[in-house]
Amino acid sequence: MGSGFSGLDEKGTGHGGSSRTGLEGVPEMCLAVILGYLEPPEICKSAMLNKTFHRASSADFVWESKLPDNYQILVNKLKTSSSTSFNRLTKKDIYALLSAPNRFGPGFAKEVWLEKKKGGLCISISWKGLKITGIDDRRYWNHLPSDESRFKTIAYLQQTWWLEVAGDLEFEFPAGIYSLFFRLQLSGAPKGHERRAAASKTVHGWDIKPVHFKLSTSDDQNAVTSCHLSKLNTWVHHHVGDFVVQNSNVATKIKFSMSQIDCTHTKGGLCLDSVFICPTELGQRIKKY
Repeated sequence: MGSGFSGLDEKGTGHGGSSRTGLEGVPEMCLAVILGYLEPPEICKSAMLNKTFHRASSADFVWESKLPDNYQILVNKLKTSSSTSFNRLTKKDIYALLSAPNRFGPGFAKEVWLEKKKGGLCISISWKGLKITGIDDRRYWNHLPSDESRFKTIAYLQQTWWLEVAGDLEFEFPAGIYSLFFRLQLSGAPKGHERRAAASKTVHGWDIKPVHFKLSTSDDQNAVTSCHLSKLNTWVHHHVGDFVVQNSNVATKIKFSMSQIDCTHTKGGLCLDSVFICPTELGQRIKKY
């Protein structure tokens, strides 16, 4: 598009010396239709070209095409957990609102947002929103602040015989296919750089038996995976499985878990941050890292 926009603000004439060049004469509505074919970040960049593009980029129908089919349900859900005024919002305002992380649920331990480029819905659930065996017993688990978490806190497993983490969610997902991940890290005591030196001494037991991950939905979709945890000092998104949503107006109920309950050995040195749910297109990119 760059070459087509190069003459937008030019006052000069065309090759014939008497006609204007570029898109100065294109009606605002036509520009809005063209912008509707772009992704949201490109629309925002185009809005900075001149006043005509700015007005065209704000048209409701441009942004309504980028919103999920059930965006009104999402807005209503946020109304119950936000002090933001939702009166008279334009579709562009609604898209911007939904693209920002919005906390919800008990203790505001869950976040929902639209991925800015494609508009896919993403949800992150803090460890505080999960059921973790022994989480309040400091002989096993510590609750630690962390700048590496979007929730600014992680759960750190020092040592246990029995690892069991479970959670559930009921949400009106837009129609599509979604992937679910546990965000984990094997590490020594999380105290800055000290943990990297301590990792080899603190991390243990994960190479003996695999960790089991499970996912199920209210419409009988199921996924089961198992793997040995091995990567040190790096946050890893462990893929549990995928699920399909066909009706965006009906809440999908999902349950998920991770466990290693073989009591023949202890395991320790595990950082648990969150559960992450996203469209599979984004999930495929995450799995590459």
